[in-house]
Amino acid sequence: MSRRIGVFDIINVLLLALVAAAALFPFIHMASVVLSTPDHVVKNEVGLWPRGFQLDAIKAVLSDQRIWIGYKNTLIYVVLGTIISMFITVTGAYALSRKSLVFGKSIMLMIVFTIMFNGGVIPFYIVARGYGLMNTIWAMVLPNALNTFNLIIVRTFFQGFPKEIEESGRIDGLSDIGVLTHMVIPLSKPVLMTIGLFYSVEIWNSFTGALLFLRDASLHPLQLIIRNMVIVGQVGDIVETSTASGQHVVLESLRYGVILIAALPIILVYPFIQKYFEKGALIGSVKG
Repeated sequence: MSRRIGVFDIINVLLLALVAAAALFPFIHMASVVLSTPDHVVKNEVGLWPRGFQLDAIKAVLSDQRIWIGYKNTLIYVVLGTIISMFITVTGAYALSRKSLVFGKSIMLMIVFTIMFNGGVIPFYIVARGYGLMNTIWAMVLPNALNTFNLIIVRTFFQGFPKEIEESGRIDGLSDIGVLTHMVIPLSKPVLMTIGLFYSVEIWNSFTGALLFLRDASLHPLQLIIRNMVIVGQVGDIVETSTASGQHVVLESLRYGVILIAALPIILVYPFIQKYFEKGALIGSVKG
């Protein structure tokens, strides 16, 4: 029996199509500018489709060593930071989800308090400097290792586990760590993959910490390098620049090319974890 398509379904599809088009338009426009010839870019004649065709802007971006240094640093920060953040979040959320935890409610209240109030940038900088994090990779992964919102989501998810699961594990001789690693985590893939994506994207897009703590250019993440490139490209009335091969490339094309290349890894990774994201994004927020 075929399902009838009503007016509500049609309106839903149209609205979602408009939202998707609005989200995709910036990427399509930037790609068109990058692939268009300089004359059309300077005259602002590029819309959704490239005018002319050239790869000089892409070649210029890929030939810039700063991009590859930024990629390497960012990948290190993302992998190391996500591992640390997930370890703290999962272990903390599991402990806080147990009703037997002494002063559990008081600890949770203090954690929630940090959502509404924080010390500000200057105390944050002073504390990080006091711990010797300046000009180290740890400055990019430790100060923001725990996101309170993510912790609450995982804790709420863990609270929804049936007590029988934990009891069966203890009958088999498992400790708290054994129950967590052998029973809870394997059953929590959707929410953990979602939270891991949140942490990874947050670290990937972060440049504020690098501005505060990193003075050595060899440690700069990709987003800070892109910020510097975009700002430098906006200074003055220069509209073209020369690449290493002597070709002329419009600065707007260079900026858009850098932005696209920086966003590409996240865009490519997301489809592979989309099924987990759809399941996990709301699980922790609707239980308990």
